[in-house]
Amino acid sequence: MGLVKIELNKVDIDRLARALQSMNEVRFNAVVKKNVTELLNAARNGGTPIDTGELRKSSGTYGDEMGYSVDYAPHVEYGHRTIDGGWVSGQRFLKANVDSQAFIYYQDLKNAIKKG
Repeated sequence: MGLVKIELNKVDIDRLARALQSMNEVRFNAVVKKNVTELLNAARNGGTPIDTGELRKSSGTYGDEMGYSVDYAPHVEYGHRTIDGGWVSGQRFLKANVDSQAFIYYQDLKNAIKKG
């Protein structure tokens, strides 16, 4: 059996988000809160790499955003230079979590719009 790959682009999701927000702000906020919470849970349950555990412990939600509060989080995500001029590639764990959540968010938006 083959795998089915579904490609969503940001324009599709943004269009649905704007449509729902204009229809019902409360329902839109509920969808956002649900998905941000699911992102946080994914990060805390294996979606964030562990070295010392501090990065995972620093994960949290901030309104309609999820992120990490330790100062080195961007370096882990996007990469960084080393003292000798080398480069350590970013792990892109947050992007992977967001990409995994995108289809769920898209479906939640569609379902909320259908409810009217």
